[in-house]
Amino acid sequence: MDPTRKVNRMRLCAIAVVVVLCCLAASAMAADAAQVEPADTIVIHGRIYTVNEKQPWAEAIAIRGARIVGVGNDKTIEIYRGDKTKVVDAGGRLVLPGFEDCHIHFMDGSLGLVEVDLNDASTVVEIQKRVKAYAASHPKEPWITGMGWTYPTFGAAALPDKKILDEVVPDRPVYLVAFDGHSSWANSKALAMAGINKETADPPNGKIVRDANGEATGALKESAGDLVADKMPKPTRAERLAALRMGIHEANKFGLTRVQSAGQDFEYLDLYDELRHKGELTLRFYVAYFLNPPELRAEDLSAIEAARKKYHDEWISGGVVKTMLDGVVEAHTAAMLTPYSDDPSQIGKMFWEPGKYNAAVLELDRRGLQIFTHAIGEKAVRTALDAYEEAARTNHTHDARPRIEHIETISAVDIPRFGKLGVIASVQPLHLYPDEDTLDIWARNAGPERAQRAWSFHSIAANGGRLAFGSDWPVVTMNPWKGIQTGVTRKTSEGKPDGGFVPTEAVSLEDAIKAYTLGAAFAGRREHEEGSLETGKLADLIIVDRDLFKIPVSTIDKTQVLLTVVGGKTVYESAEWKTKSGSERK
Repeated sequence: MDPTRKVNRMRLCAIAVVVVLCCLAASAMAADAAQVEPADTIVIHGRIYTVNEKQPWAEAIAIRGARIVGVGNDKTIEIYRGDKTKVVDAGGRLVLPGFEDCHIHFMDGSLGLVEVDLNDASTVVEIQKRVKAYAASHPKEPWITGMGWTYPTFGAAALPDKKILDEVVPDRPVYLVAFDGHSSWANSKALAMAGINKETADPPNGKIVRDANGEATGALKESAGDLVADKMPKPTRAERLAALRMGIHEANKFGLTRVQSAGQDFEYLDLYDELRHKGELTLRFYVAYFLNPPELRAEDLSAIEAARKKYHDEWISGGVVKTMLDGVVEAHTAAMLTPYSDDPSQIGKMFWEPGKYNAAVLELDRRGLQIFTHAIGEKAVRTALDAYEEAARTNHTHDARPRIEHIETISAVDIPRFGKLGVIASVQPLHLYPDEDTLDIWARNAGPERAQRAWSFHSIAANGGRLAFGSDWPVVTMNPWKGIQTGVTRKTSEGKPDGGFVPTEAVSLEDAIKAYTLGAAFAGRREHEEGSLETGKLADLIIVDRDLFKIPVSTIDKTQVLLTVVGGKTVYESAEWKTKSGSERK
């Protein structure tokens, strides 16, 4: 046979084989498609960061019911498209798992949406202006309440005076909480209604600030604020439900799909349950019981166990306890190992007697209840670590995941203990935002030695500890994008200070996203259900307006959420996204 003809014949045979194989593959794909149950929704053309180490990036996702049934590229997910499948074209946008806020006071924050907002009010004049305007626009409100003032506003003393409020609202009680929730401010009318005078004793774990004559100045530290707050009229059930609806909408708008409550929500679990039964709950809740000192009581355990038994699904769950060991650095109430730098006469105060705190941790751990402990001062942090270590040793518990909340200061020798003991560092990056409060008040009080380990995120993680991010809303905004930028840059939005505040403790963008997603899910004992975009997990995801991996980190805080999906259902669409989707349908 002619060699040329032989070669041509072999080529034709090869081509025929390829054609047959392609036909078989197409047939197989068609058969597979016929066998696959169509998805309810598919997201295509996305730049999907899954936070799944085995498959970090994808292009498309298939959702059936409340869960993800496929993650891959557009071609592989095409088999899930059916006649009734909703198609979401991400248009190359960044898609992320839904964010989880690990530390929030949701009811308080929601109610605060309709009160005086003092956030960013950096002068006494501005505060007076806002309070006066609110009072004028709410003439029938018996009390004027609000939150957000900061310590640097009042100079070196770092505390307000009742006279400032008396000048603008002398005829009605005014009660304003500091941005951190640990100090409050009352006018003369509010102090009188609370019966606070020269003879009034300081309450346990609180202090009435007084002038040289013993008169209350209007500044109240820690639990002293309750003397006034207890006299305020309580919101009605209808008012609370209305506030919660507003708060949930705001959370979804910021891309939050779950929050973990650290107090003041447990008492209102029935309200969240009512919203759930009405189909209005579009945010998942993990709600802690707030345990007050001086000890763990039988009635505490009864309430905790009842909630764990009743609430334990993917929408509302209990089985967790929050308590506080100390206060805050700015007010000298955080418990330190050595005296404060600016005032050696002060060392802070423990809210619990250590023996009773240890006993409470031991019993809660024995029952398999997760524990959140507020600890800001280095002594409080060590006390919590010691108690957790002893509980694990005594109870032989494994993977209990106890948490310490805040950790603003820490002794160097305690940093590796988070990883060693399996204690989760539940931290709030916006707390370190290096403005005047942090640099002029916090750093001054803590002193340079402690400040070099301020908010030691990187060191804790580098030593095997797990990070979980949150906001502490309403202390700061629950907008996670500002938190991510601060955790990554350790700078203000204006880029100050140069180089960042303790820049060695900055975290990577990937780690910051993980701390708000999979890390947060792990901290809430739900990493098998949430926190990453994987087959089988809940379909909680967001689409944002910019690619965080391609923009300057100094602009992350400008990020806007376009679409939020919880359990496979769209719960928030921005105006931009609605316009885009509408034009595509035409």
